[in-house]
Amino acid sequence: MRLLLIILLAMFMAPAQGQTFRAGAAKRSIDPDHLIPISGGMGTPVMPTGKAGLLSVRVLVVEKGETRVAFVGIDNLGWPSFLGDQARKLVPAIKPENILIGASHAHSAPDAYGFPDEKGKINVDEPYLKWCVQQMAAAINEAFQNLEPASLKTNVAEAKGKIAYNYYAERLYDPRMGIIQVTATSGKRKGAKIATLVNYATHPEVLGTDRKLLSPDLCGPMYDRIEANGGGIALFMNSAQGGMVTADTRRENGKEANDWEECVRIGNLMADEATRIADAAVVVENADLFCTAQKITFPVESEGMQQVLALSPFVQHTKKEGDKYFISTTLNLVNLGKAQIITIPGEALPNIGFYLKRKMKGSQPFIFGLTNDSFGYMLTKFDFSSFERYNYVSRVSLGEMTGEILTDELLKMVKANPGPSN
Repeated sequence: MRLLLIILLAMFMAPAQGQTFRAGAAKRSIDPDHLIPISGGMGTPVMPTGKAGLLSVRVLVVEKGETRVAFVGIDNLGWPSFLGDQARKLVPAIKPENILIGASHAHSAPDAYGFPDEKGKINVDEPYLKWCVQQMAAAINEAFQNLEPASLKTNVAEAKGKIAYNYYAERLYDPRMGIIQVTATSGKRKGAKIATLVNYATHPEVLGTDRKLLSPDLCGPMYDRIEANGGGIALFMNSAQGGMVTADTRRENGKEANDWEECVRIGNLMADEATRIADAAVVVENADLFCTAQKITFPVESEGMQQVLALSPFVQHTKKEGDKYFISTTLNLVNLGKAQIITIPGEALPNIGFYLKRKMKGSQPFIFGLTNDSFGYMLTKFDFSSFERYNYVSRVSLGEMTGEILTDELLKMVKANPGPSN
């Protein structure tokens, strides 16, 4: 009788343990031991003369039952799927399509796309990028190995203070910050924060390329502040910051504070706001998790973007039909506790971000921009080349219909899949 009772208890407990929400995190340095060219976008990369802060790749892995998802943040202008897929192949425990790789978009970080100069020459440190791939895979694998039972906090609220503004139209930006925070619930680490992920729309370009400093920009101080305050490993996932949501470095004298001290000011403020928003969140025990992915294809109409596709050794999923180019990538939709997350493979303008968040399910919408790829600016057909202010963002875009295709496909995903359940 006693043996039968033990067997019955084991039968009932095993599924419950298998459905426990777990989380793990890890980070790796990708700071080069020598100076390499940095890039602020299309155009010739700049050789820096020094460093400020350390570049890194940071990972949060979450698991519920058979569903496992990795959120990966890397200090780089943009991370192409060509390199991302190399790292995914080195991670056997997680489905490749469930590994979401987002670039911070720091304008003082190395060029990973291989932007050609005016002579068509590529100035990329390929051994460095291969090392970054290995470091990224190592961080994801370690985060998986670190999985442990965890509770979850998610929240979306306005971040206060002088952080960002829209250079084109001061108030046209999303001040909301999304926070994902996981805490260990058992063992010696019970109560310890595992990780804090910050989702916010801004260009980390306090330094840009003009200061000639290899740097994670404002993200570095943000990581350091969160981790020093016991928030676990810190990650940054950018959002809809196109056209032109940038760091608010304006001073009262009309000048800009484009130095490392300003990176520290903004990074610390973002970290403190992230902590405040996380502290206000409700704890979710044994959170639900859902993840889906689908391919999307865009026509490439921009001559500049066509040149990058033709010359860069780090762009894949492209095809040419006659004189027309097409490029494909992956979109993700993730439900995590009360949060719903969608990914954008580039820099969506704020109005696209606002629209998508309004149409998403649940009360906590997250947009991970520059994730799985970084295909330039994504704007609606109504904004594309419609007025002088948007000439640059239109030129550095795949084409007129990019934003329309993106929003249509993302909304189909939102409609076809369940919303957050916690």
